[in-house]
Amino acid sequence: MYMHFNMVLPGLEEVRVLKAKEVGEAYHLHIDLPKRRHKCPSCGNWTGKVHDYRLQKIQHLKLFERTSYLFYRKRRYSCQCGKRFAEDNKIVQRYQRHTIEWNQALGLRVIQGKNFKDTAHQFRTSQATVIRRFDHISASRLKEVEKLPPVIAIDEYKGDTNAGKYQLIIANAETKEPLDILPNRTVTTIKKYLREKGSEVKVVVMDMSHAFKSAVQKVLGSPIIVADRFHFSRYIHWALERVRRRVQNDFHPYDRKKCKRMKHIFHKSYSQINDRQRWYLERYLGLSEELRTAYALKEAYSLWFEEVKEIGTSAPNKVKEGLYNFYRQVESSSLKEFHQAIQTFKNWQTEILNSFAFNYNNGFVEGLNNQTKVIKRNAFGFRRYDRFRLRVLLHHQFKAKGINVG
Repeated sequence: MYMHFNMVLPGLEEVRVLKAKEVGEAYHLHIDLPKRRHKCPSCGNWTGKVHDYRLQKIQHLKLFERTSYLFYRKRRYSCQCGKRFAEDNKIVQRYQRHTIEWNQALGLRVIQGKNFKDTAHQFRTSQATVIRRFDHISASRLKEVEKLPPVIAIDEYKGDTNAGKYQLIIANAETKEPLDILPNRTVTTIKKYLREKGSEVKVVVMDMSHAFKSAVQKVLGSPIIVADRFHFSRYIHWALERVRRRVQNDFHPYDRKKCKRMKHIFHKSYSQINDRQRWYLERYLGLSEELRTAYALKEAYSLWFEEVKEIGTSAPNKVKEGLYNFYRQVESSSLKEFHQAIQTFKNWQTEILNSFAFNYNNGFVEGLNNQTKVIKRNAFGFRRYDRFRLRVLLHHQFKAKGINVG
């Protein structure tokens, strides 16, 4: 006697449920398909003659949070030509022990899941099966980049794979989507990749890496290189920090320790600190003229930085004039730490000015790198570079799609 349901189970729309029961923590469904005529794969004639039945156990998606198994009563038909063949079905593919619906759900979850082990636990299968499924579907689902867009951003991150300690991520600086991941950050690798796919690149956003700059210039000729704002601004804060460390050694032991603990207030804008922090700031600036000068230079740089962010694209000459004024303020001081910092600024001056003229930065790439590190940490690391690359790129490609299966 067939069971009648008032709902359609995913992947089982065409089947007849003969029996359903709970067995321990599992849910068993005994099913078959309606009998119908089939075309012989050998001679092409139609036949409805049943040769025999075989019972096949197949794992399906969870039902009511229970592992479900289908016991499929599969027919085999026989043709007058002597050929015997199994009936067509949309439940399970040949030689498989999982339903088509189960494999599709696993394929989606393995891309967005926390890690392979967690996905295996959700689908009540082995970790090896999940990894094998990922390797099977990942390459075909990834949209590989044929040509890089006109504006790209590049940055490195620590991957620790068999291809190297560091990998290089390339992203679209306008749409902010990751495009590709290179196995290492060497000049040779970057040059080879840009020769193949970088013919349309006009603007490159990067940190202040001489290796990156050299590779880009040698392959692309004279592209517009934009230095990331965070990377050149930190040279000013590093200079202030070196001054603080040097001068606090002459403080009383109590003030030296307290100044170290309150070091964060030196890097904040004077208008953004509270009364308590302002009291400590004035105290330690009063103990050292050099520290007071260093803080004043940092504040002068911050003032220039905030102003030119607003006018950079419309008044590039004012940006350059303000930077030269800052140079003169530093040169009039005797702080060698800041002299070294502005020397770096002078070496990268064109790229620094480009960051305000074109209004690009690498902030979003740092966000992509943070997500990459989370994926790596959740998986306790990836040994294989190719698998890590596919895992990261597919995560970003599919992250906008909601998945509620498995």
